[in-house]
Amino acid sequence: MNSSGTTASAELGLRLVVPDRTAVPLVARLDYTADDPYAIKVAFHTGEDEPVEWIFARELLTVGIVRPAGDGDVRVWPEKGSGERTVSIALSSPFGQAQFDAEVSPLAEFLHRTYEIVPAGQEGDYVDLDSEIERHLQS
Repeated sequence: MNSSGTTASAELGLRLVVPDRTAVPLVARLDYTADDPYAIKVAFHTGEDEPVEWIFARELLTVGIVRPAGDGDVRVWPEKGSGERTVSIALSSPFGQAQFDAEVSPLAEFLHRTYEIVPAGQEGDYVDLDSEIERHLQS
């Protein structure tokens, strides 16, 4: 895991759950920055030239480790089973659906680092609201 004072990144091993087949291993890169304190960018490396990127609410991933969270396009929930604790992440878009399983430990370690960068409840202190409004007005 890499991190500096205002950013954190990690590689996370996932298993793509494929119905009636063996799960397919793949890697996702997680990136967090204090400049966007509510979000975690996840780039799924699927073997194509460009990774598939999704933006997750940091809180959604945090809550999803301990209980089901999210509805609609992104859902996260803990899996019960023997051995290593895992979390499932289900994604849905107009282009299709996918479900991934990941070990909780590396995800929790990454999330812990993000909360060291921007503590829970202090995200608003890191957002320059005037700059955000100006940026959207120019679009």
